[in-house]
Amino acid sequence: MPDGARPVLDVRGLKTVFRTRGGDVHAVNDVSFSLQKGELLGVVGESGSGKSVTMMSLIGLLPSPPADVCGGTVMLGDTDLLTAPPEELRQIRGARIGFVFQDPMTSLNPVFNVGSQIMEPLREHMGMTKAQAEVRAVELLELVGIPDARRRLKSYPHQFSGGMRQRVMIAIALACDPDVLIADEPTTALDVTIQAQILELVKELRQKLGMAIIWITHDLGVIAGIADRVMVMYGGQVVEQGPVRAVFSAPQHPYTRALLRTIPKLHGPRDARLEAISGQPPILSAPPTSCPFRPRCPHAFDRCAAENPARRAIDGRAIGQGHDVACHWTAPAMQEVAHA
Repeated sequence: MPDGARPVLDVRGLKTVFRTRGGDVHAVNDVSFSLQKGELLGVVGESGSGKSVTMMSLIGLLPSPPADVCGGTVMLGDTDLLTAPPEELRQIRGARIGFVFQDPMTSLNPVFNVGSQIMEPLREHMGMTKAQAEVRAVELLELVGIPDARRRLKSYPHQFSGGMRQRVMIAIALACDPDVLIADEPTTALDVTIQAQILELVKELRQKLGMAIIWITHDLGVIAGIADRVMVMYGGQVVEQGPVRAVFSAPQHPYTRALLRTIPKLHGPRDARLEAISGQPPILSAPPTSCPFRPRCPHAFDRCAAENPARRAIDGRAIGQGHDVACHWTAPAMQEVAHA
């Protein structure tokens, strides 16, 4: 998209806290990003980095209490999803934002056939009659590559394989032609062959439909193959984001570099050991006042303990439009340390 184009989704300063008996957990800390029409944004990071909580915060899918989305704006067009009335938000979730969850077996209702589950949002949000919704449901199953679609409408979730169930979930998410599709690790529970088929399906659907997609995963290889931009999260905040090629070829944050080193090398020695990131993710009992990666970072110095770094542009473009990073570890900073 050209610079200055209005994003389909614009998130600024998002904050989410879980209020628990054991104390507050600051799960999302000042997250900002935007998504252009037709763009695929990959969101990566370790378990507990805030990926899924961030995306569920956007559309009100977290139980409240204990979740408290306590700051920021989430603009979908002219609508701020954080201040939208519950009924309006429910309509948006079905019609303008689709969500594909990680485990299709627990996401699909086992006592209803898949046809009724696909037809429900069509009748609820699109005002279709039962006959119209059935015709559209067949089209959707065909779109996601399920053979003999009309007959399979009457099948129940347990009568589908894991990959086919995930295709059904994608069909439901696409039912109302949403502006944005959020996929939360949708291939994690699938074997590599089925995973490849789902990824190829997403590429085809994106090309046909032109929707914007947020793809949450811990698999950097998947992101390299399908995404336009990548957003790296750690400790509930964005530590680096930018075009996939730029981030993968010249990662700026030590955490991004560490993640990339954990990927097996195709042409490396057969007996080479996989690298691991030492230490543990942070306990988010308070808003971070220092760099959350500092205890695990080989480059940490005094400033990292004193100040949580703000995101800064690497390529001179505006934050969120080019390559940016939240890190004190820069060449000038290192020179200052060396001469101190």
